[in-house]
Amino acid sequence: MDEINGLPAHPLLVHATVVLLPLAALALVLHVSWPAARRRLGVVTPILALIGLILVPVTTSAGEALAAGLGPVGESAPVRRHEELAEQVLPWAIVLAVLALLAWAWWRFELRERLVGASLRVPADWVLRVLAVAAAVVLTVVLFRAGDAGARATWEGVVTG
Repeated sequence: MDEINGLPAHPLLVHATVVLLPLAALALVLHVSWPAARRRLGVVTPILALIGLILVPVTTSAGEALAAGLGPVGESAPVRRHEELAEQVLPWAIVLAVLALLAWAWWRFELRERLVGASLRVPADWVLRVLAVAAAVVLTVVLFRAGDAGARATWEGVVTG
């Protein structure tokens, strides 16, 4: 998918990706840290994370097509920097999606009661919480850095202010 309604798909898909992934990260943090939010969010948390995960390679593919169509500009140092940083998003989106699915199943299907002895439930809950918060923070930072590099590659020298 290189174009959407005659426009390059990458900038359009980027907007969906940079909204959904941080939203999924926030939902995961709420899910693991606040029981009332966990009950309300339910399956929404892993669904957001999975949709965000699916968008990453689609957005990347559209970005590669856009860069190829830009000729020498697509090979410039700012574009290469953006591509390098963007490559870090997929692994963290996978981690976030796996943790979102695990967190949802952990409490929804009472996996904590089935898989962990009573004496280890609280420590296991905390391990999941720490991993979820860490993944949410890292993904958000990685996404911000990639997006910032992409914006700089696009607008630096074009917009002043």
